[in-house]
Amino acid sequence: MAFDGITISCLKEELRTALLNGRIYKIAQPETDELLLTIKTNNGQYRLVLSASASLPLVYLTDKNKPSPMTAPNFCMLLRKHIQNGRIVDISQPSLERILEFTIEHLDEMGDLCQKKLIVELMGKHSNIIFCTQEGKIIDSIKHISSAVSSLREVLPGRDYFIPETTNKKNPLTTTKEEFFTLVYEQNSECFKSLYMNYVGLSPFMANEICFRAGGNCDLSIAALSDMDKENLYCSFNEMISDIKDGNYAPRILYENGVPKEYAVFPISSYSEENTKEISSVSTLLEQYYEEKNIITRIRQKSVDLRKIVQTALERNVKKYDLQIRQMQDTEKREKYKVYGELLTAFGYGVEPGSKSVTVNNYYTNEDVNIPLDPMLSAIENAKKYYDKYNKLKRTYEALSTLTVQVKEETDHLESISNALDIAVKEEDLVQIKEELIETGYIKRKGSSKKQRFTSKPFHYISSDGYHIYVGKNNFQNEELTFKFATGNDWWFHAKGVPGSHVIVKSEGEEMPDRIFEEAGKLAAYYSKLRGQEKVEIDYIQKKHVKKPSGGKPGFVVYYTNYSLMIDSDISGIQEVTE
Repeated sequence: MAFDGITISCLKEELRTALLNGRIYKIAQPETDELLLTIKTNNGQYRLVLSASASLPLVYLTDKNKPSPMTAPNFCMLLRKHIQNGRIVDISQPSLERILEFTIEHLDEMGDLCQKKLIVELMGKHSNIIFCTQEGKIIDSIKHISSAVSSLREVLPGRDYFIPETTNKKNPLTTTKEEFFTLVYEQNSECFKSLYMNYVGLSPFMANEICFRAGGNCDLSIAALSDMDKENLYCSFNEMISDIKDGNYAPRILYENGVPKEYAVFPISSYSEENTKEISSVSTLLEQYYEEKNIITRIRQKSVDLRKIVQTALERNVKKYDLQIRQMQDTEKREKYKVYGELLTAFGYGVEPGSKSVTVNNYYTNEDVNIPLDPMLSAIENAKKYYDKYNKLKRTYEALSTLTVQVKEETDHLESISNALDIAVKEEDLVQIKEELIETGYIKRKGSSKKQRFTSKPFHYISSDGYHIYVGKNNFQNEELTFKFATGNDWWFHAKGVPGSHVIVKSEGEEMPDRIFEEAGKLAAYYSKLRGQEKVEIDYIQKKHVKKPSGGKPGFVVYYTNYSLMIDSDISGIQEVTE
C-alpha cells in the first residue's frame, strides 16, 4: 500500500500524542536523505525517523539508533544551530496531503523566542525535508531542487515555500454531498478510480476499500451505478472521513499466505480477520511491515546467484528430457521393422527384382501388410536393412529408458531445490541449499574451504490441539526430519507429485483428531510448488511406511500405501513457534 494521506493522518495523531511540547535533544543525519531526531518529553525519550528516500519515504517513531557519519552533513549542522533544544509546539497535516509540518519554538541569536517549521514531504521520488521560517521562507532543504529539475517549484534557500497544485484534487475532509456527487459521478471511469483521482490523500487501495464497503464492484463504471449504489458509495466514503476526523484508527498488517501484503490504519473488509494482525501503533506497523518485507527482499537478493544456477540447470535438463522423449517416441517403430525383416526373410523368394514394395500376409495378425522396398536391393538385403533399423532403435530405446529416468530424477531434484529457495526466510537457510548444490556438483567448492556448519532449523508449528508440527526448509532438513527425527508412529505429509517440504506431526503415540490432519495438510500444501492454490492433493502416511530408495538423492522417498486429502494452502490460522 502507498504511504497515503490517511496513513499520515493517523501518524500525525500518534506523533502529536507522543511529541507535543517535547524538546529536540539530538539531531543526526545517518543517511543523505534521512534525519534521526531524539526528543525528550515528560513521558520519556523518543527517536523520530524522517526519511525522504525516493524509494521509501517514511516517518515513524523507533527504539533503534542508527550510526551517523563522523562529520555531520551541512543540513544537519544547520538544524542543530537553529532548533536543537527547540520545543515542538505543533504537528499538522495540510488537508490530507502527504505532508507533515513540525512547528518548533526556539531562541534565536538574540535570545528572543521564535518559531521555525520543519516540513516533511512524503511524495515518492519528489520527497523532501524542508526547513522554513514561520513566514514560509525556505532556509534550506535536505534535497535542493532547481528550476532545471522542476518547472513547478524551486526548493532552494531564500525561495518561498508552497505546495504545488498539480492535480486539482479536493480536500475530502471538507467536501459536501453535493460536491461529492458532482465530482465523482460525472466521471466516465471505474468507481475506485473516480474516488482517488478526485480527492487528496486517497490511495487506490483505500478507494477500493470504500467501494467494497459500499457493496459494489470496484471495477464497476460510474455509468453502471444505480441511485441506490451512488447513495451507498457516498455513505461509505463519509463514514471513513468521519473516522479520520474522529481519530478512530486501528493500524493493522494484512497478510496473504503468511506474507505481509498490505497495511492499513482501518479495518479492511476485503481481508478476513484471520489474515489480519492488529498493531498497537502506526509507527510500529510501518517499522514491522517494512522490516518483514525487507527480509523477504534481502533473501531474494542473496539467493539470486543460487537461483540462476538452479534455473540454468533446470532449463538444460528440461530440454534434454523433451528431446529424449521425442527420441523414445521414434523408437516405437522398431517392432514394425523387426516384423518387416521376418516377413521378407520368410516370403522374400516371391519378390520380383526391382520391386518398390511387396504385399505379404502377416502371420502375427493374419492380415496383409504392404512392405516398402529399396528396388536396388534384393529381398534378403531389404530384410537385413530392416533388421539393422530395428537393432539400432532397440539400442536407442534401451539407452533412453535409463537416461530419461536419470534426467527426470535430476529435474525433480532441481525443482525441489528451487522450492527450497522459494521458502527460505533467513540467510542461514541458504547455506544448506548451497551445500547441496556443491555436493551434487552444480557449484565447485572454493579452494580448501570446508563444509559449513548448519544453523538453519525446520519450521515449527503448534496445532490447534497442541501437537507439534515440523516442516523441512530444504532436502537436507527433509531427510533429517523423516529418517532421524520422526519415529515410526509419527505422521508424514507431502504434496502429491510436486516438489515440497516433508511435514512431520509428532503423534506422541496418540490417536490424533481430524483437525490436525487438515492443518498438517495445509502446511504441506503451503510449503510446496502449489502454494496459493485452493485445492492441493496431499499424501499422508505414518512415517514407518516411508522408505529411502537406494542411491536416492537427499529428501527423496518412496511409499506404496497412503491416505490422501484435498486441502487449501491457507496457513494463517496455524501458530508458528519462533525460537
